[in-house]
Amino acid sequence: MKCVVLAAGYATRLYPLTENFPKPLLKVKDKTILDHLLEDIDKISEIDGYVIISNHKFYEHFKNWENNNNLTKPITVLDDGSIDNDHRLGAVKDIEFAIESLNLDDDLLVIAGDNVLDFSFSHFVNFYKEKKTSCIMCYYEESIKKLQKCGVIDKDETGYVKSMVEKPENPPSHFAVPPFYIYAKKDLPYVKKGINEGCGTDAPGSFIAYLCTQTDVNAFEMIGKRYDIGNLESYKEVENTYKGILK
Repeated sequence: MKCVVLAAGYATRLYPLTENFPKPLLKVKDKTILDHLLEDIDKISEIDGYVIISNHKFYEHFKNWENNNNLTKPITVLDDGSIDNDHRLGAVKDIEFAIESLNLDDDLLVIAGDNVLDFSFSHFVNFYKEKKTSCIMCYYEESIKKLQKCGVIDKDETGYVKSMVEKPENPPSHFAVPPFYIYAKKDLPYVKKGINEGCGTDAPGSFIAYLCTQTDVNAFEMIGKRYDIGNLESYKEVENTYKGILK
């Protein structure tokens, strides 16, 4: 299984911090956001390599990070060629770009590189091994307003996903979907197929909404807290939280 990190965004809501620097390499406490994610994933035996998808503007920053980290498994940093937010490929086309550039033929753990978690991805990988289908994470979200700004699923009690919709005006449930997915190897051809059939390409969840119409997908309920770093306020909140957690 390869871990694919979506890190080609421009994080305009975090300006000026990210005007000339990638969000995943901002530090929380004493390490980068990306290191918080991958140092956990590095302990998972099923993971045998990393693919970091960058834009052209921040590519060298990620190459420098590649040469100065403590991960034990091979890293490939890809440059998707985009130079500004207006010309970004979008998450789904970035995934397609990685699959085609590297001829990926593995199960893929696909994650956004701008979140910090207080639990291990190992539980998610174990869930995938049990279900043997493409999988997503989900969590219970009380706020309708927040649900209207993210992907929302309708699932049964076993975790089987009946449907998913991005940013619904009338959410079908209270289960929101964070940007953490496992694509089963057998489902990788659906990425190109979905794009060709008009699947949304900006938000990574758009592909999952499409995939649910094509094959079985199961949802793993998060067992801890996810810190989504979307703007300056949330970044400061995470910094303050981790100052308390990581003495």
